[in-house]
Amino acid sequence: MSKTKTGRGKGNSGANIQSMLKEERVFKPSKDFSKKAHIGSMAAYKKMYDRSVRQPEAFWSEQAKKELVWFKPWSKVLQWKAPHAKWFVGGQTNVSMNCLDRYLDSDKANQAALIWEGEPAAPGKPAEERTLTYRQLHREVCLFTNVLKARGIKKGDVVLIYMPMVPEAAVAMLACSRMGAIHSVVFGGFSAQSVADRIQDSQAKMILTSDGGYRRGGVVPLKENVDNALKIKVKGKSITRSIESVIVLRRTENKVTMKKGRDFWWHEEVSKASPICPPAKLSSEHPLFILYTSGSTGKPKGILHTTAGYLLGAKLTSKYVFDLKDDDVYWCTADIGWITGHSYIIYGPLANGATILMYEGAPNWPEPDRFWNIVAKHQVSILYTAPTAIRAFMKWGEQWPAKHDLSSLRLLGTVGEPINPEAWMWYHRVIGQGRCPIVDTWWQT
Repeated sequence: MSKTKTGRGKGNSGANIQSMLKEERVFKPSKDFSKKAHIGSMAAYKKMYDRSVRQPEAFWSEQAKKELVWFKPWSKVLQWKAPHAKWFVGGQTNVSMNCLDRYLDSDKANQAALIWEGEPAAPGKPAEERTLTYRQLHREVCLFTNVLKARGIKKGDVVLIYMPMVPEAAVAMLACSRMGAIHSVVFGGFSAQSVADRIQDSQAKMILTSDGGYRRGGVVPLKENVDNALKIKVKGKSITRSIESVIVLRRTENKVTMKKGRDFWWHEEVSKASPICPPAKLSSEHPLFILYTSGSTGKPKGILHTTAGYLLGAKLTSKYVFDLKDDDVYWCTADIGWITGHSYIIYGPLANGATILMYEGAPNWPEPDRFWNIVAKHQVSILYTAPTAIRAFMKWGEQWPAKHDLSSLRLLGTVGEPINPEAWMWYHRVIGQGRCPIVDTWWQT
């Protein structure tokens, strides 16, 4: 770090201002970590990076052939006409197939794909837990894809997802991708007005929601918010009239209103569905999802991501940034309502064949050691969280992580905002115990 001396004219005593803009401390991974890593040195990284810049089409063609499975190969790697880029033109693939089907004929079919930890509904009440193998997750996705089809959803239709952090949220996203519907996930903490605005803009045909979700022991009334969203009018006209049906997951069992002919229970719909559903052959540029910006700097803007280019980017950044291996238990603590959740809870890790962990609740409910309890219980090897959370952990005290065995961790990550040196050092020393590399990342919707 650098120091700067400044004066403020006559009579100034000469104040020393310490600048934190430059940080010179370096913490290299251990030799053992580097030896086992996908990219073992800075030289290896620079070689790969330089080739991607000098020969981008050759580089990405190689990666797409190696990392993804295809129904039909592409005829052109990149079609670039500013500001529009089209990747793997003429190719056909499917995101769900790349995350699930490709593993069904291997031993990985019986590996855990998703470990879910629910939030206790009250202090002293054990959390619910569920584990889905790749084969089981594939079955759930096929069942729900057929539910979507039975309720009239077709390729290219928009499905809005407004759910808590439960396995069915992942199932919903993967089901949409399997048939070519476009999902638009809305963060479960957003209001009825936010839901209505996104329906109006995207012209969604269906909403997938839940009766409620747990947060610090209380119930977030998601279905009630949906009902209120569907009542919103402007100049006497409904702004959500594109919605034809609402499918409701039973989670918290709070009382909800079900409108006949529009609202349907998730479990009842799945009970009527077939588990046989081949993945659709979709163009590389077929729309995968619409995700809206937060609106912090103006009206939320819908960002459209397409199939092959997005998936390859999510898979490779998951693999190389987090050194993700198929035997890792990987926990990204974000919500699926954000781009981090899309790419680094669902699509990137599953495309790499890793085990993802999903947690429903808050980091300090029922106690401030909730995260560390989960890490120890499920032997999490990669933890990815936000600097804001780290600063909260610092405030709560080192005694909480000290109660748990965190030796399963091998790599830590941060996302969402710049991390200050004090938080970085605490994370490295207390959670990583001085041995875990930290990757500081940033993404955009």
